[in-house]
Amino acid sequence: MTELRKQIKEAVSFLRTKTGMQPPIGIILGTGLGGLAKEITPEVIVDYGDIPHFPIATVESHHGKLIFGTLAGKRVVAMQGRFHYYEGYTMQQVTFPVRVMKILGVSTLLISNAAGGMNPQFSRGTIMIIADHINLLGDNPLIGPNDETLGPRFPDMSEPYSKELVRLAEDVALQMKIRTERGVFVAVPGPNLETRAEYRFLRLIGADAVGMSTVPENIVTNHMGMKVLGFSIITDECFPDALQPANVADIIAVANRTEPHLTAIMKAVVERLPAERGS
Repeated sequence: MTELRKQIKEAVSFLRTKTGMQPPIGIILGTGLGGLAKEITPEVIVDYGDIPHFPIATVESHHGKLIFGTLAGKRVVAMQGRFHYYEGYTMQQVTFPVRVMKILGVSTLLISNAAGGMNPQFSRGTIMIIADHINLLGDNPLIGPNDETLGPRFPDMSEPYSKELVRLAEDVALQMKIRTERGVFVAVPGPNLETRAEYRFLRLIGADAVGMSTVPENIVTNHMGMKVLGFSIITDECFPDALQPANVADIIAVANRTEPHLTAIMKAVVERLPAERGS
């Protein structure tokens, strides 16, 4: 047994002392997007600090709790707060909870984040459904020995975000009359925001939004054979020729204002997931 597999087993064994739930749906809640947690009817809430080998969330607005419960009649496990490469964690640590979720029973993962918008058609407060991504983090959670019991050495990434789930999200948003856009997310290391020249470069290579998370989790999710649906709330407009100094408080405020719409979409998506994945 590899060290990673051993650590996963220890974390899962601990969580099994708290709940026997096998949730088919996992949720990762990003900056300012913890409101969905209030929609979950909790069965068990576990602090990250109590779970073997779990990192500790150090970022403001990331609460650091794993919530088991029901949402829209479906069993879910939700991360209220995530981990980032810039916090000093390894990619393996950042993505460790995703691997634990898979062993707990998760087959579909919903991920959300706050991001800077570079597409001029995306205004502050836009909800972007992630159709694809670019990894500029300079690292990859799969580097190192591969455990074939977890996933293949060379996982395919031709459909990193489920086309089926993207269409479902667009359909429910349309029914609710909530505007969404489809776009490409690029992940950078952070924690500083980007320069004008960097925004020009990121837009030039095809990115619509930029952030410091999500891609590592997505890679591991695909490695372990799960389906993924990702959302970004555009919290600031990153247009090089009209760039203004970023204010973290403003970014969180925009995320909080937009969060009810994203919560409604995510809840409706969960409700409509097929029975074999979401019952």
